[in-house]
Amino acid sequence: MAALLARHAPFACNRPSRLTSMRAMASRPTLYDLPVSNNGARNRYIIRKKGLTEEIDIVSPQTIGGLKSPQYLALNPQGKMPLLITADGTPLPESEVISQYLLDKYSGRGASLVASTPEGRAKAALATRIHDVYIVPIQGAMYRTMDSAETRAKQIEQIAFQLDVLEGIVQGPYVAGSEVTAADAALFPTFVFFEFILPTYFGWADVFAGRPKLGAWWAAMKADPVAAQIMEEVRGGLRGWAANNRWRDQGIEAHVADKSFKWAY
Repeated sequence: MAALLARHAPFACNRPSRLTSMRAMASRPTLYDLPVSNNGARNRYIIRKKGLTEEIDIVSPQTIGGLKSPQYLALNPQGKMPLLITADGTPLPESEVISQYLLDKYSGRGASLVASTPEGRAKAALATRIHDVYIVPIQGAMYRTMDSAETRAKQIEQIAFQLDVLEGIVQGPYVAGSEVTAADAALFPTFVFFEFILPTYFGWADVFAGRPKLGAWWAAMKADPVAAQIMEEVRGGLRGWAANNRWRDQGIEAHVADKSFKWAY
């Protein structure tokens, strides 16, 4: 226990002064994120749909040393993005926390992104929950190194299962019906990952095969100019990964070459 406390003592000592400094410096909100970030993309979508691009800065975590820098860790000990610093300097990590803050803080601006009925709000919340709890933790199976082909294959199978779950939730044309909500913002960037990665590197013929409601939802979202911007940002990052041979270097191509496991669904 003493060793554990000693490891965390520098953070405990430094954090208040760093946060005080950030609050003193803050004049406008800042979102720390990268274009390829599917989780941060939901926040970028909301910012644009609400017409907040001139009020909220979006910058790379590298501007303060990167995700694992002392300055960033003082703001988000998890060392992950996105991270929103509010106008008063309060750090808000976690993409869904940021989304709900933006919807609340700027409720009178731009698109509502909140369903107009309790049932619609519940459906939007459910879809977001399925995404955040059951998909996000395993999405790395598509693009990160893993200890075995078996582990990767099981998680790819789970992704297929969760797509079927979402097929049963989506009402159409958007997640909660006729209104675009924050649930659409949450799901869409991750589906950009699915649509780019699964056919190219795992042999899926069509992510939306047998999932007509998701297919119609995908088409509706792509017709949204803001969603189209988000799609191009995320795809640009994924194309960069491909150019740098990420799927080879992370051992993914070697895993998928093992045909004793199922990869395409």
